[in-house]
Amino acid sequence: MIEFLRSRRVLIKGALRPACISFENGRIVAIDDYASAPAGTHVMDAGEYCVLPGLVDSHVHVNDPGREHWEGFRAATAAAAAGGCTCIVDMPLNSIPATTTVSALERKREAARNRCLVDYAFWGGVVPGNTDDLMPLAQSGVRGFKCFLADSGVPEFARVSEADLHSAMPVIAETGLPLLVHAELPEPLMAAQMRLQSTRPDWTLHAAHLEARPPEAEIEAVDLMIRLCRKYRCRVHIVHVSAAETLPLLKQARLEGLSLTAETCPHYLYFAAENVPPRATHFKCAPPIRDATNRELLWNALAAGVLDLIATDHSPCPPDLKQLDTGDFNTAWGGIASLSIALPAIWTAARDRGFTLEDIARWMCANPAHLAGLQKQKGQIAAGHDADFVIFDPDARFEVTPNRLHFRHPLSPYLGEKLFGEVLQVFLRGRCIYADAQFAGERLGMELCTVNQWSQG
Repeated sequence: MIEFLRSRRVLIKGALRPACISFENGRIVAIDDYASAPAGTHVMDAGEYCVLPGLVDSHVHVNDPGREHWEGFRAATAAAAAGGCTCIVDMPLNSIPATTTVSALERKREAARNRCLVDYAFWGGVVPGNTDDLMPLAQSGVRGFKCFLADSGVPEFARVSEADLHSAMPVIAETGLPLLVHAELPEPLMAAQMRLQSTRPDWTLHAAHLEARPPEAEIEAVDLMIRLCRKYRCRVHIVHVSAAETLPLLKQARLEGLSLTAETCPHYLYFAAENVPPRATHFKCAPPIRDATNRELLWNALAAGVLDLIATDHSPCPPDLKQLDTGDFNTAWGGIASLSIALPAIWTAARDRGFTLEDIARWMCANPAHLAGLQKQKGQIAAGHDADFVIFDPDARFEVTPNRLHFRHPLSPYLGEKLFGEVLQVFLRGRCIYADAQFAGERLGMELCTVNQWSQG
């Protein structure tokens, strides 16, 4: 049976306009004028609220299996749904085993099956010595590959050297899938640590952590990946760009025509280093939150298309790993949880700078879908796409409280922030999965495009 959803503000082809969406069997059939629904049919009317595409978050650490006490698919996908996200792409690390072999991928699939409120896909991992596993992983349905150039923080996912990349990148180039890179090189990080040891900094201050992760680590890593992208013609995506000093390099790579994209994260766009309180280790992440001037340059880069998308890098952990009792930034786990409130956080910061919901949809819906090869299914409201919708009130204002977070451990630097933009309802393939702060009982999420996608371009 065909169903109808209409609003005075539906985001279609980069613009908000009155429209009526018809959908059937989970897919959009057509988009017509606001008053086009046949007489006598039931029409869901969102009135003046905005209808946005379901968000796609291409950078989520679910940590399941093996570290489900950190997060898990049930909690993570509930948080995603509450945040207007209808598809997540799970990172290969922090789970045990890491997704670096086909057998590990199958373990991951089993952990996710029948536990997800939203759709999901998986990135594979590149670690030293697993080059022979990359093509089988691609043939088994991963959407691309992730590697770390610096220590990942977990022993199951070792960093790769330049020699490892010379081995892996020709294979990844053959698959046509992207290589996602945590772009910090270890040598500048080690040099910074040596300097800090001699000065004995106060590790209860974010400034010490900031000094330990200097921009040079990102600059040198991005420079390396541009050279390797040029050599192997492998798609490269730089994750969580924090240092504005990398932006001229990224811009030049684009002008050269290299297949290189980049993202940043809500915490780099919302917070500023000078405002992080002492002992507030829930702000710790790597790369770190930098100063306000740097933050504005990241916004400028999004506006100019030098940065392609915004992804959360949702990376939760048990509160004790954050060293909240000591406030020690040196030993605390680095990672920020924001999956349920990323849309309001970005909208709050974006509207203050003159950006629009059309910009948000490009950065958080269409471009992440394209990165993961899901652009024919997710990321926009268009005929033939999944009927994924977010009913959004851009003018509502609320304070972030623990009950709004929904991930396993309600710890986040956004607690107490007053944000604009309320997610009212979320539809996944035409079915309402979140409404009035309540979740659907049925877990409808499924894995997307699971086999042989690597050969389809």
